[in-house]
Amino acid sequence: MNTETERKFLVNDDSFRASVIKTYSIKQGYIAHDGGNTVRIRIRDDKGFLTIKGKTSEDGLSRPEWEREVPLQEALDLFKLCKSGRIEKLRHIIPAENGLKWEVDEFIGENQGLIMAEIELPSPGTPFANPAWLGPEVTGDPRFYNSYLSVNPYGTWAGN
Repeated sequence: MNTETERKFLVNDDSFRASVIKTYSIKQGYIAHDGGNTVRIRIRDDKGFLTIKGKTSEDGLSRPEWEREVPLQEALDLFKLCKSGRIEKLRHIIPAENGLKWEVDEFIGENQGLIMAEIELPSPGTPFANPAWLGPEVTGDPRFYNSYLSVNPYGTWAGN
């Protein structure tokens, strides 16, 4: 099992778009999410992924993660087992220094208006540059976990 280490930020403006090298369409649902553990099914463009994540560390930076690609039809079938609430977003990929990359998620559907950037790091102390479009850090804030957003859409609590 891998450990995912990432930092999350809100996005200040649309200037990130000039650096995008790829964009994916993502739909995901949660088969289970309780006690900090989640079981998620995701369809990214025409591929399916099953992901199990463990509880996030106290600092909000890291959590155990297991992910496998599954056939698209199986992913579609697994969506039928999901709890109510879905996440829909466009994921924009932006290169960063030292082989890292920013993933900027532009939420659509029930979370329309939320744009969040994350960078996955090899370790919690890995340095990275903050692009000008990067806003406040929300790492460790459970309101910005996708599992939370699936049942508590952004517009219902962020005043949008």
